[in-house]
Amino acid sequence: MFPPTVSLIAEDQPPEMRPACVLVFNANDPSGAGGIAGDVAAIASVGAHALPILTGAYARDTAEIFDHFSLDEDAVAEQARAVLEDVPVQVIKVGFAGSPENLSAIAGIATDYADVPLVAYMPDLSWWDEVQIDLYLDAFKELILPQTTVLVGNHSTLWRWLLPDWTTERSPGARDLARAAHELGVPYTLVTGIPLPDQFIDNVLASPQAVLANEKFERFEAVFSGAGDTLSAALAALLASGDDLSEAFTEALSYLDRCLAGGFRPGMGHVVPDRLFWAQPEDDPDAEIDQDSSSSSISTLELPPHDTKH
Repeated sequence: MFPPTVSLIAEDQPPEMRPACVLVFNANDPSGAGGIAGDVAAIASVGAHALPILTGAYARDTAEIFDHFSLDEDAVAEQARAVLEDVPVQVIKVGFAGSPENLSAIAGIATDYADVPLVAYMPDLSWWDEVQIDLYLDAFKELILPQTTVLVGNHSTLWRWLLPDWTTERSPGARDLARAAHELGVPYTLVTGIPLPDQFIDNVLASPQAVLANEKFERFEAVFSGAGDTLSAALAALLASGDDLSEAFTEALSYLDRCLAGGFRPGMGHVVPDRLFWAQPEDDPDAEIDQDSSSSSISTLELPPHDTKH
């Protein structure tokens, strides 16, 4: 039985009672592991409202990406500008844009809304053609990073991108990556997956001057798809909802850890984070099911197989 409908028209609803809005640019991932679907689920799960702008579509399953089809930059820009003329946004999140042209369109929009914080996530692009990767990363550096408030990325991904000429025997730390990002205009960098001894990984929020916060977690044995999209979307939503950066960092990582702990394998490939882990029924081994009381008065309705009718 659904609860009674609350009669509250939008005009009478105070702004503080409305969920914060996050404008999010990303590609469609048909496996549901990441992409725009992962962003929407994570943003909604932590209490904000997603305004999803589609930049293209992957051809992929839960194990690997086979191809990507980018939308035209005008289509991306028109999606965003249409909703921005109607809905005020608190944060912009940029995932995979698919092409330098789309990055240019997104940068133009971000420029027009310069007072809105921007969270940028750089995914692993090793599945892509090397020429396309270089063009994309150069455009991201030139167009998006100067407007980015928080850059999010895996340690190895950011290392290869921001410090390709690193020659020191030790691997670069979060502050090294934050300094490299700061030279391109980024005040804060969130570095994930820094290897630690004893099967632990560190996740660090850093500025060029200092490590601002860090959270250490035990490494999961499984291989996940969509963890970076989940973390960056949750961070954007928490910032939009009014958390300061330190609070948002801690809460977003705690949320990701719960998503990964409840992860599931929908296909034959990688594990997908359960972004709605809190909605799953809890197992109660002591509970006894009363078949008579739980049976419905309505007869079971079986779905017929799909038959072509034309």
